[in-house]
Amino acid sequence: MAFDRIDRQILGLLQDDGRMTNVELAERVGLTAPPCLRRVRALEEAGAIQGYHAELDPATLGYPITVFAMVSLRSQAERDLAEFEQHMAEIPEVRECHMLNGEIDFVLKIVATDLKAFQEILTTHLTPAPNVASVKTSLTIRTSKLKPGIPVSPA
Repeated sequence: MAFDRIDRQILGLLQDDGRMTNVELAERVGLTAPPCLRRVRALEEAGAIQGYHAELDPATLGYPITVFAMVSLRSQAERDLAEFEQHMAEIPEVRECHMLNGEIDFVLKIVATDLKAFQEILTTHLTPAPNVASVKTSLTIRTSKLKPGIPVSPA
């Protein structure tokens, strides 16, 4: 799907504020509400907009620990990769799972209530996971930038 200037404006505005009303969105992009809503629906149907989410503060909700785990697998056969990915999908504290090219097969973003809870996740769910050869972890000290989404430039 080709995105024109208005589509890109809609995408950028909704990425920044998914709770924006259709009326406000229409005003900001210079449309009336009905055609704006049609464009939003078309962007959703095309898969450009995959969902709407509230941005939650992990520490406020009891998850002050964020850890990145670099996982190497014994085998990179598709069946083994899929089995590992399915196992990670079942662990609620694993918030992101990215397959990489290079020495490390996966990088995971994991949240935990405290270090003991993270150790429990590591020793009962991650290191004994199917096909895992090694796990290296790094505890986040602070986050200086957290910008979900992608840069949306004008057409």
